[in-house]
Amino acid sequence: MNQFSTRDGELVLGGERLSTVAARVGSTPFYAYDRNLIRQRVAELRAALPASVKLHYAMKANPMPAVVGLLAGLVDGIDVASAGELKVALDAGADPAEVSFAGPGKRDTELRQAVAARVLVNVESARELDVLARASRELGLPARVAVRVNPDYELKGSGMKMGGGPKQFGIDAEAVPAVLARIGELGLAFEGFHLFAGSQNLRAEAICEAQCKSYELALRLAASAPSPVRFLNLGGGFGIPYFPGEQRLDLAPIGANLAALAERASHELPEAALVIELGRYFVGEAGVYVTQVVDRKVSRGQVFLVCDGGMHHHLAVSGNFGQVVRKNYPVAIGHRADQAAEESVTAVGPLCTPLDILAERMDLPRAEVGDHLVVFQSGAYGRSASPQAFLGHPACEEVLVG
Repeated sequence: MNQFSTRDGELVLGGERLSTVAARVGSTPFYAYDRNLIRQRVAELRAALPASVKLHYAMKANPMPAVVGLLAGLVDGIDVASAGELKVALDAGADPAEVSFAGPGKRDTELRQAVAARVLVNVESARELDVLARASRELGLPARVAVRVNPDYELKGSGMKMGGGPKQFGIDAEAVPAVLARIGELGLAFEGFHLFAGSQNLRAEAICEAQCKSYELALRLAASAPSPVRFLNLGGGFGIPYFPGEQRLDLAPIGANLAALAERASHELPEAALVIELGRYFVGEAGVYVTQVVDRKVSRGQVFLVCDGGMHHHLAVSGNFGQVVRKNYPVAIGHRADQAAEESVTAVGPLCTPLDILAERMDLPRAEVGDHLVVFQSGAYGRSASPQAFLGHPACEEVLVG
């Protein structure tokens, strides 16, 4: 991928040759995330979007503490989805005033932790309100809440639909006014709304349409709110290219659309901060997964590269994390990253299942035992989204480089 360079044919990560990074880590497989690429992505967004729009990192994309610590110093806030993620975010130095907690199954203990930490809770059911009110009374602290809304529309063309129709996420838009009234009755500290219609979208026009619909919906619901809206999370959905033919997202129309919405909000919701919540877009292209070839074999004319890492470390690359039809991620042979393909190979992991595929019938330079196979676009939903305990193979390492 063109975000990474080569040196004498070898892939360079964070300014170091892949072989040097591998020696530093000490073993394969591992994930490596390039610090400078993450910084560049945040800077690109800052330049393209209005200065008044806040950037939040959805740390479920990559909760490695070092990555969260880096982004805590670059973005305006962190969005968490569990008490475990909340601890990582606070330990990383995130400002509790700019931390929000979402998730459809928050336990009572987690809600109490959120109140104690003084973070914003994105309420996703009426049940959460009474739990938060009780925790607020017992702790003598305000329970900060926003309502996560399940809209009556979805982000068209998104990889995962997270709004529209029946969903476990948020509160149906038509039920929100009653929830807002209950928030007022309980004396909870209402701050705003959270709307997230979908993810992994490469169509700027679809993202703009969803943002406009989200803003209009929030504006209507604000009429029923117990206090002025101070927080309006319009979601994210910014995708990255994984497969042949996909193009990088054009930020220009999104920036222009957000500028228009920010101008409207300055009059219609004057106390509200507009927030964009992104995860994959910050880190996905900055990461690689590196595994070593442990065997090379031919079965009925097909070359197989058997590697020491597989779907237990990188479920998404196997096609078992949301793909309907499996497609190959970009892959390279680490020390021959700039060389032309010589043969069609299928790269597989060490697991006893035919699902354990890293690359299928892909044209690559010739690789031998001991070579490194590199999977690009692996900075998001990698290690933490994979079944590492499956079949008892060793866990993989992670390193932040550059």
